[in-house]
Amino acid sequence: MNLKIVNGTILLYADGALKTECRDLYVKGNTISFVPFAESETYETYDAKHQLVMPGLINMHTHAYMTLMRNYADDVCFTDWLFNGVMPIEDKLPVEAAYWTNQLAFMEMIKSGTTSYVDMHMYLKQSGKAATETGMRAFIGRGLVGDDLYTDGYERFKQAIDELEEYQSETCEFILSPHAIYSGSTKLFQQVAEEAKKRGLLHQTHLSEGMTEINDCYEKYGKSPVALLNEIGFLDDECILAHCVQMRDDDIDILKATGSHVVTNPASNAKLGNGFAPISEMKEKGVNICIGTDGTASNNTLNMFREMGLLSLIHKGIQKDPTALPAQYVVQAATVNAAKALHKEDQLGVIKEGAAADLIFLDLRSPSLFPNNNIISSLCYSANGSEVVSSMINGKFVMRKNELLTIDTEKVYYEVEELAKQFL
Repeated sequence: MNLKIVNGTILLYADGALKTECRDLYVKGNTISFVPFAESETYETYDAKHQLVMPGLINMHTHAYMTLMRNYADDVCFTDWLFNGVMPIEDKLPVEAAYWTNQLAFMEMIKSGTTSYVDMHMYLKQSGKAATETGMRAFIGRGLVGDDLYTDGYERFKQAIDELEEYQSETCEFILSPHAIYSGSTKLFQQVAEEAKKRGLLHQTHLSEGMTEINDCYEKYGKSPVALLNEIGFLDDECILAHCVQMRDDDIDILKATGSHVVTNPASNAKLGNGFAPISEMKEKGVNICIGTDGTASNNTLNMFREMGLLSLIHKGIQKDPTALPAQYVVQAATVNAAKALHKEDQLGVIKEGAAADLIFLDLRSPSLFPNNNIISSLCYSANGSEVVSSMINGKFVMRKNELLTIDTEKVYYEVEELAKQFL
């Protein structure tokens, strides 16, 4: 659409820092511009008075289908949560159910300011279908497991490629996604890395999340999970690693040297008792840090504003340093750093000429943000997501004045409630 945004406060990124500026902004088709429309061009005007216009947040790790299991397997250890809580539900849930649970995830993400998400799923074509119909910007991949990608792992790999071929688009892209080193062999990880390079795809996995994974890896291979994946060539600048909580030996140096991108999930890691990733140390060594919520089965929300605040506060406490992970850095991690990990630096996470028109609009007169003494600080320490009044993805409003435009919310509530009655 063609849109002129007037009277707003714009969040810009330049010279390595975020700043705000009061100026008009233009959306031309699906991209951002600072150049006014010609007299012959038609456009709509959006009055952003008392609103902050900023890039949509990028949730770099989640499992959108898990919304059915929100508040279901809480206050248990990681292995109980995974093997006795989550997996039994996943095993009996019909494939079609994931369409509705994804839609519920999108409702929450859009209403709390997320416009892009990176997902690992297990239900063929439901994630791509739901994201395409809703308009979410998706980077998704079928979780891959097994000893060999072309034998026991082939069914899932074929499903991943089939989904890619059907739903790959401007707003829906695909990532090869081996689940974890405890569910996939080193051979499978090598094969995935080779396929990713051949097909020009990013690759992601869960890594160094809990102590059992670490201990088993040392017992089996005599080295850390990070060192293991580096040895087989899985780690590079097109690799996205979720968690990285339990770092050992020279793990952080390896991550920096390979250019791998780390996604920290503070709420999920804390709730499951896995600990806190050494983010301050990674930051000091120049590792690119992004933020994810993980799925609602472990985090219970998909709210990136909550995650941003937790990230900064947790590490200030751990380091006993109030200057650790300042608001500037955390907001960049949820926007600029995420775009870098996705190799979309000039397209996502920033408001600049020619970037994708993925924008969110926050009410600066929300009590939680007022007075507007330091808007960037407020995004990290004050915002809770309820301040988002409008969201745009690829130049189209998916929510305007708090009304979701691409999702039948009552239908989603009905379908998910019926699934909960049947399978929980």
